[in-house]
Amino acid sequence: MQDDISGWSDWSQNFDGIEEISSPSELHGLLTGIVCVTEAPTRDEWLQILSTLNVPKLDDEALALLTDEAEDVAHALSDDELDYLPMLPDDEHFLMERVQSLADWCAGVVLGFGLASGHIRTDEQELIEHLQDVAAVEFDESDNDEEGEMSYQELYEFVRLIPVSLSIGRKKVPVAESSLLQHFHAKTHQQPEVVNTENVVEMFTPHRPS
Repeated sequence: MQDDISGWSDWSQNFDGIEEISSPSELHGLLTGIVCVTEAPTRDEWLQILSTLNVPKLDDEALALLTDEAEDVAHALSDDELDYLPMLPDDEHFLMERVQSLADWCAGVVLGFGLASGHIRTDEQELIEHLQDVAAVEFDESDNDEEGEMSYQELYEFVRLIPVSLSIGRKKVPVAESSLLQHFHAKTHQQPEVVNTENVVEMFTPHRPS
């Protein structure tokens, strides 16, 4: 299975079932959003970050996965090859699970980026709104067909490289100098306001007769 190649199997085994996190994909989005702004967190910094999120202490294997993946993501976001990939289940999983995982990942990116960053650049507001739109997607059984599969793939490709855009042109700061830990509680009450613009979800969700 592609899950073994992508790393999803390891992530699912180590991070599935953490009540404070919706899914392993949300955790990967959180990691990605953070690394858009800061240097890759160390093992000890991950312990602090997860503590602020009230996540129970992880074992050494799980912490090593987070630390190694943060380094890989930091490299991918700075790579001209644009080969960054979200951590999502492969196409052997039900479409409903993949759609929900993509939504979780988008929510995680917004959260991680918001917690780590003191500001949103003017050209980033729309990108954040697109992620928020996809995070709000709800799967409908009528979408469980070939057209729904195509819509999912288009939506995936649309949001996959948004973190690259958020990362470009930023001087990555050490975690200790970011707002990630010092202002965590303040940031949780200051999420970016959703502006009423054209919903990106409507661009990819099939219009079906009622």
